[in-house]
Amino acid sequence: MKLSFHGADRGVTGSCHMVECAGKRILIDCGIFQGGREMEEENERPFGFDAAGIDYVLLTHAHLDHCGRLPLLAKRGFRGEIVSTAASAELARLVMVDSAHLQEEDARYRALKAKKYQRKEQPIAPLYTVIDALNSISRFGRTAAYDQPIELAKGLSATFINAGHILGSASVFLELTEGEHKASVLFSGDLGKSDDPLLIGPEKPPHADNVVMETTYGDRNHKPLDTSIEEFYKAVTETFVRGGNVVVPTFAVERAQELLYIIHNGIDANRLPPQTQVYVDSPMAISVTEIMERNLDALGPAIAERVRQGHDPFQFDGLHRTRDQAASVAINEIPSGAIIMAGSGMCTGGRVRHHLKQNLPRAESSVVFVGFAAVGTLARNIIDGAKEVGIFGRDVPVRARIYTINGFSAHADQQQLLAWQQQTGAARTFLVHGEETAMRSFAACLGKTQVEMPEPHQVYEL
Repeated sequence: MKLSFHGADRGVTGSCHMVECAGKRILIDCGIFQGGREMEEENERPFGFDAAGIDYVLLTHAHLDHCGRLPLLAKRGFRGEIVSTAASAELARLVMVDSAHLQEEDARYRALKAKKYQRKEQPIAPLYTVIDALNSISRFGRTAAYDQPIELAKGLSATFINAGHILGSASVFLELTEGEHKASVLFSGDLGKSDDPLLIGPEKPPHADNVVMETTYGDRNHKPLDTSIEEFYKAVTETFVRGGNVVVPTFAVERAQELLYIIHNGIDANRLPPQTQVYVDSPMAISVTEIMERNLDALGPAIAERVRQGHDPFQFDGLHRTRDQAASVAINEIPSGAIIMAGSGMCTGGRVRHHLKQNLPRAESSVVFVGFAAVGTLARNIIDGAKEVGIFGRDVPVRARIYTINGFSAHADQQQLLAWQQQTGAARTFLVHGEETAMRSFAACLGKTQVEMPEPHQVYEL
């Protein structure tokens, strides 16, 4: 039995881990690397294993850094089965096709730029295409219900456990038997918060011999959610007084829906002006909201009941859901009084870059970051205080007011991560999906358990 690591090793993106047992190879996630060009080039390199030799992929959830290389896996020969919860399968289809569109657009842009400057380069091709994404979608097979073991092969079973991170998210518990040897491995996936305003919190984990866990916020605790909500309302009202717009780079899955719920509540409670205009400029976020409204069992009881009674928490006067490009472009003609929510959360692609280009140079406008931004991303550069950033090949001055509000994160904080790990009783804990400083800080909290911080492609015996 072996456990190896092929992504999110001493970094936050590109989650991909492999278990070998009983003649089978099982991947836990296959996410895309996000960051500067150097990180993006990591996606083009070999996986560190033969894609055609993978029998199963167990997908913890549908964020791009966990599912975004599945189309590439299919392109390179994967013909096995992808197992996930039903909600994750539905969301992953949206996320992967959207990513493929962006890959194709980026390749076209780079090719045109090379032609313009008469550069002699190798033909520029996308990392993968929409066809590759559709091929990977065809590999989705059985759907997992929470807490119901699935037998993958003799001596190999998987149980998906609610992780409370986004709709359909799961931790994956593997029970392994090879000859006389038995072992168990629990993969945390991304863990949510117990006080999430939309979703049911993470379920108590089972006992396991080995735990592979995320450490995104392993070095800090979140502010109370109520405090973060008040900061958000204050940022919006101050910006409107200055005569500007509020741009919110938004993850389409979960974060957009959480913000809509909070804005709706703010208008109802007169914490935000009743005439507030909100633009959800993300076709994917709109589709995700519709999926969430169909999966009431995953929502908190109070919100689910509101939906059943016809009081949609994600719909209110002043909300504009923008799907087509012409309507997206028209938003940039609005001088003030708008909250513009657009993807992506780390500003690595999508429509948000157009709105940043328009609003970053305006001192009266604001940009509000409400989630994690990996090193090297446009979002992180702005958060870290850049006075000028490159967008679409142009230098854009940063004059807008920048807010970073961490309490909205869909990730568990250090205290919550530690409480989850301690319930597992694991003798050995592998730390992944975190910057190295966060991992080391979290490792110091773990006491007597054996702690590993894998390097890329490192292999361990189970």
